[in-house]
Amino acid sequence: MKSVEPNTKLSKIMVWITWLGLLAMLVIGFDRYLDLQANPNERPDVIYDLDGVAEVTLQQNKQGHYVANGKLNGHWVMFVLDTGATNISVPAKVAKQIRLPEGYPQRTRTANGDIVVYRVTLESVSLGSIELKNVAAHINPHMDGEVVLLGMSFLKQVEMIQVGKQLTLRLKPR
Repeated sequence: MKSVEPNTKLSKIMVWITWLGLLAMLVIGFDRYLDLQANPNERPDVIYDLDGVAEVTLQQNKQGHYVANGKLNGHWVMFVLDTGATNISVPAKVAKQIRLPEGYPQRTRTANGDIVVYRVTLESVSLGSIELKNVAAHINPHMDGEVVLLGMSFLKQVEMIQVGKQLTLRLKPR
């Protein structure tokens, strides 16, 4: 009589490996789904109008914010558009990662009170194909996380049109 035990063990191991693989794929897929819910604008749509001016169209995330990937001095960052922020506000952690010089200290007022930030001028700020040069910003050592507030030092230079849950940005004519 032949023993079938080795094949049975191998079959059980293969079933476990298959289930673990499926579970890993589900976790990765769900994680990707959640990322898209938080930032539906990883690569913002870029449209050129008849005059050749670039427009960037953003979708709101689940919380109603406009979050998008863009560049500071050529380095990829995640922005949240903030019309209540006077300048672009860069968390100290992000500033260190992209090697921004600290700049000079400046007192500023936030919703959480007065703080000291470090004023800098960014060589370039890009959102989609909209790129601005020499934009005022500050490094905020009190900000947690890695999201950069894209404030009015950038936004005042673009036209903003919101229709429903979609925001279109267009560089203002000079």
